[in-house]
Amino acid sequence: MSDNNNPKRDVKVTELVANDGILKGKKTDVQNPELWEFPMNYPLSIIGHEGEHEKLLNEVKLILGSQFPEFDLASMEVKPSKTGRFHSVRANLYLTTVEQVNTLYASLDDAKTVRLVV
Repeated sequence: MSDNNNPKRDVKVTELVANDGILKGKKTDVQNPELWEFPMNYPLSIIGHEGEHEKLLNEVKLILGSQFPEFDLASMEVKPSKTGRFHSVRANLYLTTVEQVNTLYASLDDAKTVRLVV
């Protein structure tokens, strides 16, 4: 049986070019810092991988505790998803600089238990 409906296409990757000016810095960096107004309260939901509720909470505590020493770790809320498969940690941070945001998101991106940050 011949597969004529799905012919193989050659794609030349060398022809692809970067979109200059769209992304500035790393993927975890704020892309439009001029739109942020500091200081600010910043609500954050950190969603963990399935079955890693306690590990997620501990890892988030380590990250937030080291970067925001004045943050009350007991104020964090942990909630299961509707299906119970995932958990989210909710925190309300007080941010004063764009560098804090970049450092926070880079740390959360590196965290093993973090699936998504909203």
